[in-house]
Amino acid sequence: MTAAGTGAATGPAETDRPAGFDPAPPEGAGGADPAPPGDPLAAYVADLTAALHGPARTKDRMIEEIRGGLEDTADAHVERGVPRREAVGAAVREFGTVDELVPSCQRELTLAQARHTARAVALTAPLLIVCWYLTGVPAQEAGGTVLHTSRLLAAHLSGVAIAATLLAAAALAATGTLARRLAPPARLPTLVAWTGTTAGAAMAVTTLALVTAAALATNWPLLACAGALAAAAHAVVATSARACRRCARLPVAGAPEHG
Repeated sequence: MTAAGTGAATGPAETDRPAGFDPAPPEGAGGADPAPPGDPLAAYVADLTAALHGPARTKDRMIEEIRGGLEDTADAHVERGVPRREAVGAAVREFGTVDELVPSCQRELTLAQARHTARAVALTAPLLIVCWYLTGVPAQEAGGTVLHTSRLLAAHLSGVAIAATLLAAAALAATGTLARRLAPPARLPTLVAWTGTTAGAAMAVTTLALVTAAALATNWPLLACAGALAAAAHAVVATSARACRRCARLPVAGAPEHG
């Protein structure tokens, strides 16, 4: 039989194998077993990354610092003749397991998220005060009542803005310069989260009030522009407050135990 004939004969045989046929794996392939695990250091870092929540830049910087410390420690063991895998295991034992490391790391990330949310509130909440002045325009007869209601609503929301701004400024101080001397209160992230949530809700209401007023006022382009800014501020603050609420619910080092 020629080589071509052999190829023709073996081709259909490969195609006509039954569906359940499983050829023997090559030696060392392991069959259906999963592939050998990769670098244990990479797995450790991946697990730690998945377990932590907080501002992306702060989290990335923290993970890189931990990764660098682990690599340096493992390399030091390797230089002393320890096999690479055992060196990584020794480095992990020195640093602590992921479960041991997460609470202290998460505390730092939670405070960072609280600062991020407080900064967003402090920068955007005063916009509600500006909106109060923008709604104080002479009302036309047809929409005078609606415009007057919008002005009253904006006045009340400006009070919310003042309170939120003061609380946000206090939170920034407590997690900034004062944190070097006094530990921030354990409930501070929760307070900041709900301050941001309240400010975000006020911005959403302000957006609706401005859109309504813009439909009836003579200076509607200005009110429409303010409504767009209020909507953008609401998106920023609400997103940050949601992340802060999530971080505030996570267990951190030094937090009181709930019985």
